[in-house]
Amino acid sequence: MPTCTSLTLHNKSRYLEITFDDGASFNIPYELLRVYSPSAEVQGHGPGQETLQVGKRDVGITDLEPVGQYALKPIFTDGHQSGLYTWEYLYDLGANMNARWHDYIGRLHAAGFFGDTGREPGAVLHGTSTHTHHGGCGHRH
Repeated sequence: MPTCTSLTLHNKSRYLEITFDDGASFNIPYELLRVYSPSAEVQGHGPGQETLQVGKRDVGITDLEPVGQYALKPIFTDGHQSGLYTWEYLYDLGANMNARWHDYIGRLHAAGFFGDTGREPGAVLHGTSTHTHHGGCGHRH
């Protein structure tokens, strides 16, 4: 199981940069983190109970709370704070980011939402911005 070795919030461009002990590093947009929150509010309590999240294009993160040595709890600017993001979940989200974006955009369009996100299906995600350093994994600063 991968373990986080460093993380940085990039608040201007709204993405989380996270690096793992196997050398993998991902820049995960806040919007993607929010719409794929592992919380019951978003995921439901079983297959087919997911709630499509809309209007999250400009969501921010005001704080990251460590949960033991295995997870993070982001506090989003829209008030959402019930998702516990394990290192394994964040690794999977980063590794499968483009497929998740494509799926998300497809679900938005199928539900009649167009232009809800600034990203197009299949767009390669990467970010550059001024860094706002938040600290190491599992440490609150």
